[in-house]
Amino acid sequence: MMPQRLLVLDASGPVATATLFDGEATLAARSETGGRGPAAVVPVLVRDVLADHGMPDAVAVVAGPGGFTGLRATLALAAGLADGRGIPAIAVSVPEALALGQPDDRPIWCAQAARADLIYLTRDGDSTALPLDALPAPPGPVAVTGDAAPRVVAALAARGCDVRLTDARHPTASAVAAVARARAAGNVPPRPLAPIYAEPPRVRPAVVRAAPH
Repeated sequence: MMPQRLLVLDASGPVATATLFDGEATLAARSETGGRGPAAVVPVLVRDVLADHGMPDAVAVVAGPGGFTGLRATLALAAGLADGRGIPAIAVSVPEALALGQPDDRPIWCAQAARADLIYLTRDGDSTALPLDALPAPPGPVAVTGDAAPRVVAALAARGCDVRLTDARHPTASAVAAVARARAAGNVPPRPLAPIYAEPPRVRPAVVRAAPH
């Protein structure tokens, strides 16, 4: 069933957002940058968005690529809302949302900034983290989306590749909602409610201390 009232959650980047749509109309939207962290921020944003409008018919959540904590927080909250209210939770990737509305005259690569000066490159449905100087040469003309697109286009153009810079940098809530509705209608393949990480989580080795004598 096509959801009429759709809640869209996104904490894949530096800004956490919650937006409630009724059809294509925005009923409420909240956002927060940095500060308390997605695990604390996203539930508050959702509470504020839903305060005067009631529960949605479905939840759409950006599954990445993105940072570890933001994806975990939003996916867990989306799954909890869906299970608790008996509504669908629909995952949407950043490349899917950024590709919406782009011309189809050439394949689209999505380039996102990752930690340690890496580029998270999504092409042909596959995603890889790699240094800028290790970018593969496209086999033909491509268009590039994502927040790292200017750097990627400049690097590939310097090597003589046929690349086009798009104006799509970060996914908008309306684009995520459009992909989610298309997925709910069966017009695009399903996607599991699972994170797509742009970089591995920061795991520190445990420190074993000797017992005091």
